[in-house]
Amino acid sequence: MFDLLLQGFGNVFSMQIFLLITAGVAVGIVFGAVPGLTAVMAIALCLPMTYGLGPAAGISLLIALFVGATSGGLISAILLKIPGTPSSIATTFDGGPMMEKGEGAKALGVGIVFSFIGTIISIGALMFIAPTLARVALSFGPHEYFAIAVFSLTLIATLSSGSMAKGIFAGVLGFAVSTVGIAPVDATARFTFGQVELNAGFNILTVLVGMFAVAEIIKVAETSRNPIGDSAKAAMVRIKGFGFSMAEFLGQIPNALRSAALGVSIGILPGIGAGTSNIISYIVAKKRSKTPEQFGKGTIEGVVASETANNAGIGGAMIPLLTLGIPGDAVTAILLGGLMIHGIQPGPMLFLTQGPLVYTIFAALIVSAVMMLILEFWGLRIFIRLLAIPKHILLPVILVLCAVGAFGLGSRVFDIWTILGFGVLGYAFVKAGMPTAPFIIGFILGPMAETSFRRGLQLSRGDYMGFVTNPIAGTFLALAVISIAWQLWGEWRNARRPAAANPLKLGGEE
Repeated sequence: MFDLLLQGFGNVFSMQIFLLITAGVAVGIVFGAVPGLTAVMAIALCLPMTYGLGPAAGISLLIALFVGATSGGLISAILLKIPGTPSSIATTFDGGPMMEKGEGAKALGVGIVFSFIGTIISIGALMFIAPTLARVALSFGPHEYFAIAVFSLTLIATLSSGSMAKGIFAGVLGFAVSTVGIAPVDATARFTFGQVELNAGFNILTVLVGMFAVAEIIKVAETSRNPIGDSAKAAMVRIKGFGFSMAEFLGQIPNALRSAALGVSIGILPGIGAGTSNIISYIVAKKRSKTPEQFGKGTIEGVVASETANNAGIGGAMIPLLTLGIPGDAVTAILLGGLMIHGIQPGPMLFLTQGPLVYTIFAALIVSAVMMLILEFWGLRIFIRLLAIPKHILLPVILVLCAVGAFGLGSRVFDIWTILGFGVLGYAFVKAGMPTAPFIIGFILGPMAETSFRRGLQLSRGDYMGFVTNPIAGTFLALAVISIAWQLWGEWRNARRPAAANPLKLGGEE
C-alpha cells in the first residue's frame, strides 16, 4: 500500500501534474468564493481541457478544482455573509458575526486550517475504510433515507433561537417551496401555474444566492454610504499566522474530529452532500458546546464545525464513487464522467486492476489539500483587504456576479428573477426576525424526505409500518421523537425559569 502511495506521489510531483494541481486549486477557490459559481461549474468548464491530458494529469486537475471550490466558499461566507457554495451555509452563521466584531482574519484563519484538517481526515477514511463504509451506505434504502431526513428536520428547533414558532414556520415554508415543479414518482406538475420554467422547481443555488446574497445586499444597502466601520478596520490589523492561538486550536480538536466524522458519513450517502452535512455538524456542535448561547453571535466553534464537515465530505463522496462507481452528487457525477472519458471504470475491481492510478488520485487529493492551505494562507491578507472597498461600490459588483452565476446555471433569465424574488423573501425574513437556516434545511431535505417516503410506501405496498419495523429507519425515527420531546421540554423549562426565579410575581400583584 505504502509503495503504491509513494509511486502516486512520484507521479503527482512531476512538473506537469503539480502545476495543474496548483492552478486547479487556485481556480477552484475563485469559483467557490464567487456566489453562484460552484465546484460543479468549475469542473464542467475545465473537463474539456483534460481530453488531451493523460489519466493521472486529467483527474488530478479535476480533483484540485473540487478541493479548491469546496473550501473557497468560506471567503465570501465570512467576509460578506454570503455562502459562496451550499457547503458554506453554516459558516455564515458565526463567520459573519466574527467579521462584524473585528475578528474577520481570525474567522478566515480558523476556516482555512480546519478545512484542511477535514479534507485530510476524509482522505484517510477514503484510503483505509472505503470499501467497508461504501457497503454500509449501499444497504440504505428509501425507508432509511426518509428516517434520516425526518430526524434532520427535527433539528430545525435547535436553530430556532428566540422563537420556536418562527423557526418551524420557516422550515415548513422551505419544505413547501421545495415541492414546486414536477413531483417525484408520478411526475405530476405542482404549483407551476402554467409556467414552464417552474417545471424543474427552484435550483438550490438560486435559493441560496437569493436568501443570503441578495437579501444581505438589500440589508447592507440601507447604510451603504456609511464609511467602513471600526469592526472592519480592526479586522485589517496585522495578522499573525492564521490569526488564532495554539490553545484555541487544541480546544477545537474534539469539535473537529466529531464534525469530520459527520462530514465523511453524510458525504458517503448519495444525494445528501456537504450542503446538509455542514448544517447538521453545526447543530451537533451547538448541542455539545458548553456555551451554546454564543452560537450565531460569533464563535469559532461554529466555523470549525461547518468548515471541517463540508471538506470532510470530499473524501466521503469519493468513497462510493471509486469503490462502487456510484456518484453521490453532481460533482462526483462529473468526476465519474471524467474517469470514464479516460477509460477508467470505477468499481470494486478498480483497486486491483489500476492500483497505481488509484493511489495517484489519493496523492492528488493530499497535495491539493496542502496547496489549498498554502494558497489561502497567502491570500488571507488579500481577502481581508476586500473590507476596505466602499460598500456602495462593492455591493453592485456582488449583485452582478450573483446574476451572472444564476444565469450560468441554465442560461435562463428566469433564474435571475428567481434570485431577486428570494432576495426579497430573505430581506422580509430579516425584518420579521425569522431565522433563515430552518428555511434552507426544509428546502434541502424536503425532496429527499418526500421521494424516499413515496418509494418506501411502494416497496412496502402501502404499509406504513415498514418505516418502523426497519431497524435503521425505526432507530432514526425514534431519535426524531426523542429530539422533539427534548426540545419541547427545554422550551417548557426555560419558560418556567423566569417565573421560578421571581416568586413574588407568581401570584400576581399583592
